[in-house]
Amino acid sequence: MSALRIYAFADEACGRVDGQIAAMRRNGLNGLEIRGVDGQNIADISVEKAQEVRRKLNDAGLTVWSMGSPIGKISIQDDHFAAHLDKLRHVLTLADVLGAKNLRMFSFYIPEGKAEEYRSKVIDQMGQMIEAAGGSGVALCHENEKGIYGDMADRCHELLTLFPALQGVFDPANFIQCGQDTLDAWNLLRSRTRYLHIKDALPDGKVVPAGRGIGHVGYILNDFIAHGGSAVSIEPHLSVFDGLKDLEQDGIRTPVSAYCYPSSDAAFDAACTAMKALI
Repeated sequence: MSALRIYAFADEACGRVDGQIAAMRRNGLNGLEIRGVDGQNIADISVEKAQEVRRKLNDAGLTVWSMGSPIGKISIQDDHFAAHLDKLRHVLTLADVLGAKNLRMFSFYIPEGKAEEYRSKVIDQMGQMIEAAGGSGVALCHENEKGIYGDMADRCHELLTLFPALQGVFDPANFIQCGQDTLDAWNLLRSRTRYLHIKDALPDGKVVPAGRGIGHVGYILNDFIAHGGSAVSIEPHLSVFDGLKDLEQDGIRTPVSAYCYPSSDAAFDAACTAMKALI
């Protein structure tokens, strides 16, 4: 496991950067896929705030692997794409400040059943975003997400083929939620996957710890490593029931539902432990 770099969406443990640092350190992680920063989305923080975060991470011996940005997570029918391009440029500036070499992004929400109708517009806008990132030293990494153009493996592959500079983020749980077989998707996308999101799900789409769902996460993770993959990002998305502690007597655990945790920290730790057990 020593060659694998493990990052996480630590904002799922705590909204504050200091709490995120504590969560990463107790789980032995290398750093962040940074998304939520002291109450703000990473795309909305200032350069000065990014400098502050960088100092804190440096002091803790942690790094930022990827910008967990919302870029491309807008409707293809949105009339404000120029403003969205400006937001991308700002996130690229923040990535430079934070030392991130990757930027997670999406390929626009599409009206249901109309992917082909909007294909040319998606390709045009994706091309503009890739052009905007040219020369930045930051790789744009497309994540499969339910409801966007690149939600299924064949359309992810299409985008990665059309745009050689584009990289892939492979999220097994998101594919499950779209009805996509994860092994079929992996066989198609493995060669263009820059990193994995460690997230699993049940057939009904409920997210569970890695290895407990139908995503073949253990196989995909180890195949990724065997083919030279060097970085993963844990995205817990596990259920938290903050009121659980109020239902428990001392020393007695009250089962509410499978994989429901008493705190965000507990859910985050469970996700990290499950991922490490698969290697």
